[in-house]
Amino acid sequence: MASIILGREAYVGGGIQRWREAVALWNGEDAHREFLARTRRDTIDAAKALDVDMARVTYWRLTEKPIRRIDEHTFLYGDPDAAWRVMRFDPETELYQTIDQHPRVIPTEADIEAEAAKAERGAENHHPTPQSFPDILMGLEAFGGERAIPGTGVGIGIQRTEIWLEAVAARPDLVGRWLDAQAEQVVRNIEAQSKLDVQVMLGGGDMASYKGPMYSPKAFRELIVPRLKRAVDACHEHGKYYFFASDGDLWPIADDLFPIVDGFYEIDRRAGMDLKLLRERYPHLTLIGNISSHTLHLGTKEEVIEETLSCIEAAKEYGSIIVGCSNLIVSQTPEENLLAMLGTMEKHRG
Repeated sequence: MASIILGREAYVGGGIQRWREAVALWNGEDAHREFLARTRRDTIDAAKALDVDMARVTYWRLTEKPIRRIDEHTFLYGDPDAAWRVMRFDPETELYQTIDQHPRVIPTEADIEAEAAKAERGAENHHPTPQSFPDILMGLEAFGGERAIPGTGVGIGIQRTEIWLEAVAARPDLVGRWLDAQAEQVVRNIEAQSKLDVQVMLGGGDMASYKGPMYSPKAFRELIVPRLKRAVDACHEHGKYYFFASDGDLWPIADDLFPIVDGFYEIDRRAGMDLKLLRERYPHLTLIGNISSHTLHLGTKEEVIEETLSCIEAAKEYGSIIVGCSNLIVSQTPEENLLAMLGTMEKHRG
């Protein structure tokens, strides 16, 4: 989609960027330097072309060099005689995913405990500085205060794997240790970025589907809320705002979550997260998004325009709403739908 906007192959995105970096690393240091330079250029140019108010300045990375190129789209990583994995890029979906690995390990409670201990050691040794955030520094220099640059590294959440979700119920003490370590790193990241000209910290942690949260509201209240509040308090102490992201139906935890945070993004319309209702119930909350990726991908041009207009109308009526797509715009999205959304926003922006 960014390539359509720029009229050239754009070095931005998710899985495709990880695959591009794998190719660059495989081809040598000069190729990798070229990859980084093109990524910086296209990140800036895409934000300018879209005329966004808040510019994204970093995209997915995979800095591990593969040990073998199997074919054009497939690489081998790790130790071929021990722990290895194979990753393959799908040009249609632009995903770069593990398709095979060895050994296939089934995590246990002992692994959870080991991860908690590792996270604690990591937090203790985590001493970031403003220079630890080179993409933010690049964005601040590139845009010179003309666009907001968000802070990063402030997510609070539980891993969405079976063993971790089981541990929420069976071993909340271990999950709590892991979250405490995560919160400590977040606070240190906020302190380091407090010296930079960023106002909004984009955090959160995916934890819901259209059926609701992946763990109970009680678990969210007892495990997540205290650590999330610590992160939000650190933001406020330094004059920053904390925005929370998650897809899915968050209404079961809304009264625990939204009074704490300053903003909410990845707002999932198809899961029942309605802009007007959110603004009415939580008038302090700034909202971003609510145009559905699903509608952009599979809807008609007319449906895209209708959905975009509904968000614009809510923004004009209630304020504190930044209209946009709720999540990523998938690679198979029809060009006419993308241009319909952008054209409608531009026409009715004032």
